[in-house]
Amino acid sequence: MNEITAIERQIEALLFAAAGPLSLDDLAKRLPEGAEVEAGLAALRSRYDGRGVELICVADRWRFQTAPDLSHLMTEQRDEPRRLSKAAQETLAIIAYHQPVTRAEIESVRGVQASKGTLDVLLELGLVRMRGRRRTPGRPVTYGTTDAFLEHYGLASLSDLPGMAEMKAAGLLSLDLPPDFALPNPGGEGADEDPLDLDDAAPEFHTDFLGADDQA
Repeated sequence: MNEITAIERQIEALLFAAAGPLSLDDLAKRLPEGAEVEAGLAALRSRYDGRGVELICVADRWRFQTAPDLSHLMTEQRDEPRRLSKAAQETLAIIAYHQPVTRAEIESVRGVQASKGTLDVLLELGLVRMRGRRRTPGRPVTYGTTDAFLEHYGLASLSDLPGMAEMKAAGLLSLDLPPDFALPNPGGEGADEDPLDLDDAAPEFHTDFLGADDQA
């Protein structure tokens, strides 16, 4: 290939430094008087042909851009972590410490009616599972955490959940709690529940937590 000319070098420098595409007039104003801008662009375009960066003309303006067949190298694919709402975090914490727990018991601890989508999200993310049925009228479904929950929060077991002292230090519990206050023991045996019949899991999925449209 022929040695690059001074005009080509100047055009190359201008296009490289420009914030956007440049027209023939834009280039001519910055090049020496009488410079053959079109010839310089044609030569430069030929010089970049087949390279990773190419010189193109769009709407009568010139610019350098990545060769189309290499555009995939500029695309970054990332899995964005799904952030839990405050309600979902509270619900997950209640399930973690009180499991096995029913939806009604979750609402009792939170003091508000559960949003119809909160448990959906936790189930969809695999942080929570339906464990069984409480041996009480209505046979409500009970919920517990999964191994994915432990992995997500870096816990070896449920016994590694923060204790009272740790939660106080983190400002999650008041320092002047009643003397008889105690955190629930997570992961109980669930003697008051029966294993969930997988055959009726789907109907219960809808009737158990797709309730009133409350945004709590």
